[in-house]
Amino acid sequence: MTAIRVVLADDSYLVREALEHVLAGAQQLDVVGSVADRDALLKAVDEERPDVVVTDIRMPPTGADEGLQVAARLRETHPEIGVVVLSQYAEPRYGLALLDGGSEGRAYLLKERIQHRGQLVAAIEAVAQGDSVIDARVVEALIEAQVRAERSPLAELTPRELEILSFVARGHSNQAIADELVLTKRAVEKHINAIFLKLGLTYAEDVSRRVTAALIYLSEADGR
Repeated sequence: MTAIRVVLADDSYLVREALEHVLAGAQQLDVVGSVADRDALLKAVDEERPDVVVTDIRMPPTGADEGLQVAARLRETHPEIGVVVLSQYAEPRYGLALLDGGSEGRAYLLKERIQHRGQLVAAIEAVAQGDSVIDARVVEALIEAQVRAERSPLAELTPRELEILSFVARGHSNQAIADELVLTKRAVEKHINAIFLKLGLTYAEDVSRRVTAALIYLSEADGR
C-alpha cells in the first residue's frame, strides 16, 4: 500500500514535534510537511500534495480559526484531501463550522488525543478514505448545545422577532429599529409586544421588560 501523505500544521513547535513523534511509528503514514501558520500550510498543500492535513484551529496570522478556513478552502480547491482538525476545547461551534459543507473527509479531535497514536492514526486513515470522525466529547458538547437551544425561551421567537430583539439588546429605540429594518414604528411595537408575551414578560413596566428581554437575549447568545 502507498503510504498516506500527511502535512502537519500548528503554531506550537512542541506540538508539531509531538505529532511527528507519534506518527513516526505508523508505517502507513508519511509526514511530508510540518508548518506553523495558514499561509505556510496552503503552500505545503500545493507543493507536497498530501492526502491528509492535520491542523490546529487557531494559527497565525490572526490566531482565530485559520484551521477551519483552510478546511473550508480545501473542500473547494482540493476536495480529495482529508482534514483532521485538532482543538484544545470541545467547542460545538467549531465542530459545526467544520462540518458545514459536509462531513466527508473531516475529523475533529481534541489535542489530548495526540498521546493516543491509535486514535489519531485511525482518524487520519478515515478522512483519507472520505469518512468522518468526531471526538466523543465534541459530540457530547454538540448534544448539550442542542438541548440548551431547544429549552431556550428564545426558541419560541420567529427569525424577525430575534432580529428585532437583537437591536433591543443593543439599545436601539423602536424608531431606530424601524428605520434600520425599513418597518413602521407600529410594526416594530407589535413585534416587541409579541416578544414580551413569548418571553413571559407581561406584568412589568415597558422599560423593565425591554431590559429583561435584552438580558435574556444576551445571556442566551453567550451560552451559544
